[in-house]
Amino acid sequence: MKEKVFVGIDVGSLSTESVVLDGEGKMVGFSIVRTGANSTDAANASLDQALTAAHVSRENIQALIATGYGRISIPFADRKVTEISCHAYGACHLFPNIGTVIDMGGQDSKVIYVGKGGKVLDFNMNDKCAAGTGRFLEVMADRLQVSLDDMGPLSLEAGGEVQISSVCTVFAESEVVSLVAQNHPKDEVIRGLHKAIVNRVWSMVRSIGVHGEVAMTGGVAKNSGVVRMMREKLGKPILVHEEPQIVGALGAALLALKDF
Repeated sequence: MKEKVFVGIDVGSLSTESVVLDGEGKMVGFSIVRTGANSTDAANASLDQALTAAHVSRENIQALIATGYGRISIPFADRKVTEISCHAYGACHLFPNIGTVIDMGGQDSKVIYVGKGGKVLDFNMNDKCAAGTGRFLEVMADRLQVSLDDMGPLSLEAGGEVQISSVCTVFAESEVVSLVAQNHPKDEVIRGLHKAIVNRVWSMVRSIGVHGEVAMTGGVAKNSGVVRMMREKLGKPILVHEEPQIVGALGAALLALKDF
């Protein structure tokens, strides 16, 4: 009898993640790919990569749950669940005492009040503007001609910060161009950008309140500069999984396992 596995796929605007669990809930494979122009193709590519990492095939899948904004584009999913529920469930599995999840993804950011067992008690979401998201940082990294991965370390090394007056991606980009032309150090500009997006997300945190332990999920949680600024703003530790981008997909996989 072939081993049965349980899969979660999180199709985001910039990246798509898949997580494969065995029957005991142990993660045996995962993948992260760029979403690109076709959500279905991205889901298939991510799934195949994760299954290869787990050394199983599609025939082994017992249940598959899709989440993320592109979940409607996955026809082979057994069920589709909102990313808010999946991030809450995944974060609660990783950090049992979690009460607040700050998810900063590619095109939106969310603050989730999480109750016992990963139940969503309340949330606030910014999905109308790229401010405070991975896309905002991608645009700024491109304009500053630095690697997205280098933005966090550069921010931490900055001796000061340049104030960014706008969190609108279009206006902030023009502002950054002007600051570079004035020979402001890039690391100080980056630190200013990080402060601007942290302040933006902080307003969402205040509206929900801080409950229990706090975790950050999503691609922006890989940015050490943003995480440190948010920690200083909160005045308490922030929990970050070693691969924060897969928390939503993990939550979906756990829900698939729970279904059976």
